[in-house]
Amino acid sequence: MGDAAGIGPEIIAKAFSDAPEDMAGCIVVGDVAVVRRAAQLAAIGRNKINQNSSTDGQPQALAVAELASLADVKSVPPHCIGVWQGCTLAAPPEYGQISAESGRAAAECIVAAARAVLSGQARGMVTAPIHKEALAAAGGEYARFPGHTEMLQAQAAAFLGKSVSQVPVRMMLANPELRTVLVSIHVSLREAIDAVRFEAVLETLQITHSALSQVLGRAPTIGVAGLNPHAGEGGLFGREEIDVIAPAIAAAQAEGIRASGPFAPDTVFMRARAKNSHPGEFDVVLAMYHDQGLIPVKYMGVEQGVNVTLGLPLLRTSPDHGTAFDIAGTGQADASSLLAAIRMARSLAQ
Repeated sequence: MGDAAGIGPEIIAKAFSDAPEDMAGCIVVGDVAVVRRAAQLAAIGRNKINQNSSTDGQPQALAVAELASLADVKSVPPHCIGVWQGCTLAAPPEYGQISAESGRAAAECIVAAARAVLSGQARGMVTAPIHKEALAAAGGEYARFPGHTEMLQAQAAAFLGKSVSQVPVRMMLANPELRTVLVSIHVSLREAIDAVRFEAVLETLQITHSALSQVLGRAPTIGVAGLNPHAGEGGLFGREEIDVIAPAIAAAQAEGIRASGPFAPDTVFMRARAKNSHPGEFDVVLAMYHDQGLIPVKYMGVEQGVNVTLGLPLLRTSPDHGTAFDIAGTGQADASSLLAAIRMARSLAQ
């Protein structure tokens, strides 16, 4: 359900209400009281739009049923949200407020859902947004994780009986026009520059090739962005392209991976963009750090962006936006990106 003080529960309720076909077979791992509050909020929002209400003058919210187990999803009736209680939360928190309780509840739900998927009880998981400060405030084991990706990596490693370093993962952001995979994720810019190493770039190319080969049914074409302006301009603006990135691309090509570059970061995303039913030059762009890859995708519209974690032994997608504390509780949240993430998860689970 994401952070209970954010828009996650609301967009979940709106998704069940607005797109029941897409939500068939889905359950919420969350808190029953939080989801009931969100269902009422979603109903109020619909009432304002449609100027319709129930016979008693109150907007009709979707029913919320607490499930004893994931298997009970089959018994959830139409127009009802099934919730598996995946966390401990005394009461729904105030909207828009960072709290350790909300951070801990969000983390507990992530762990519960991940373990369910890893054990084969579900086909995949779609995560609503969490707040990183709330996660840190939760303390204990959860405070060491910067976000979803690292937490899921740790759960996968424990399930496989491996160290975290033996389960390398990467973040892919995708919309109908562009895909981008990141060499580093939630680290400072200084650390991100230091993370541009031969092994890291090659490993990212390998993970991207493997994951997208399954999705596309063929080897993907991968355009690799440089780190420096103009991809270093032959060493004038930095040597990372010459000393690190190009050798990693060559090593990947020797393995049969269809990678090319490094290309100037300010143009490679335009070359990869699919427009007007015409595919781009590349199936995916490999970006050297978080914002380099995410800004182009998000600029096209967060409502269609989907985050996919590559390299995990479980299927996980998420919407391409945050908790939006500034509008939480107002009924203004848009469920489009969550629905895009659910549709992406269904397509990948085929």
